[in-house]
Amino acid sequence: MWKQTLTKEHWQAERASHRERVHPWTTDRVTRSLRGEKHPVYDFLFEYYHFRPAHLARYSPGLGVHLEAATPQELDWPRHFSSTGQGAVIEPQTYVAHRIPMLRWTIRFLQAVLDRPPVYHCFGMHEWAMVYRSEAVRHARIPLRLADSELAHFVEGQHLCCTHFDAFRFFTPAALPRNKFQLNRLSVNQMDQPGCIHANMDLYKWAYQLAPFIHSNLVADAFELAYQAREIDMRASPYDLSALEFSPIAIETKAGREEYVQYQKLLFERSQPLRQRLLNAYIEVEHEVSAVIVATSYPAETIQTVKA
Repeated sequence: MWKQTLTKEHWQAERASHRERVHPWTTDRVTRSLRGEKHPVYDFLFEYYHFRPAHLARYSPGLGVHLEAATPQELDWPRHFSSTGQGAVIEPQTYVAHRIPMLRWTIRFLQAVLDRPPVYHCFGMHEWAMVYRSEAVRHARIPLRLADSELAHFVEGQHLCCTHFDAFRFFTPAALPRNKFQLNRLSVNQMDQPGCIHANMDLYKWAYQLAPFIHSNLVADAFELAYQAREIDMRASPYDLSALEFSPIAIETKAGREEYVQYQKLLFERSQPLRQRLLNAYIEVEHEVSAVIVATSYPAETIQTVKA
C-alpha cells in the first residue's frame, strides 16, 4: 500500500512551489546559455554536475507517494510513475536493478563521511593548486589576483592537504606531489570528510542521482547548499571576480584564512542535517527496491549481483 496520498490540490501546490523555488537558478543558466555567455562561478553547477536545468525543475513526491487524480500529462517523470486508476505513484519496480550496488555503496559512503570529524585547515587551496606553475588556467578570461610569481611563492609556502579526489585530480602536474595525500578514486571512502567544501557541494550529486525516487525538495535543498558553497569556493580562489561583484576571501592573508574557516564551519553545520536526510532516503529506497527484487522472479545470478 502507498505510504501517503496527496490530494490533487496538495501535490499541485507542492509542484508549483518547487518550480518557483528553482526558477531563478534554472532561468539564469538557460538565459546565459542562449546568449553564449559563460559564468566562472555558476556554470560549474550545471556542467560538472550532470543534471539539466529542466530536470532540476521537475517535481517528484518520492517513492511510494500516491498523487491523487494525476494524469500522465501532468507528471514531470511520467515513465517512473504507475497508474493506480485513482492517480499515480512511483513504485520500487521502476528502479533499475543493476544500480542497487550503487545505492549500497553510497549508503556506506554517506555514513562514513557523516561520522568523520571535520577538518578545517585546507584553506581552499585546491583552486590555487589548479593554476600553480601552469600557463593554462580553467577560467582564462578571468584575471588572477596575484602575479604568477607571487601566486607560486604563496602556494610553495603552504601545506597542501586536500582530501577530495575530484578536486585533487585537477591539480597541475607541479602541484600534485606537493599535496600531503596522494589521492585516487579508491581512496574516496577513506578520505572525504564533512569539513571539505567540495564534499558538501557533492551532496547535490548524491541527491539528483536518486531522483525521482526522493522528494524534489531534497534535490533543491542540496542544490541550494552547492550554490552557496560554490560562491565561497570561488571567492577563495586566486581569480579576481570583482567585475562579477564577488568580494575575495583573501586566503593569502591570515585574516582571509580565518574567514574561510568560518565559512567552512557554517557549511559543515548546514551540510550535516542534509547528509543525514540523504542517507535516510538512500536507506529507504534501497530497502524497498531490494525487497521487491528479491520477491520477483529475477534469475539467481541477477539477485546475487545486486546484493553484492
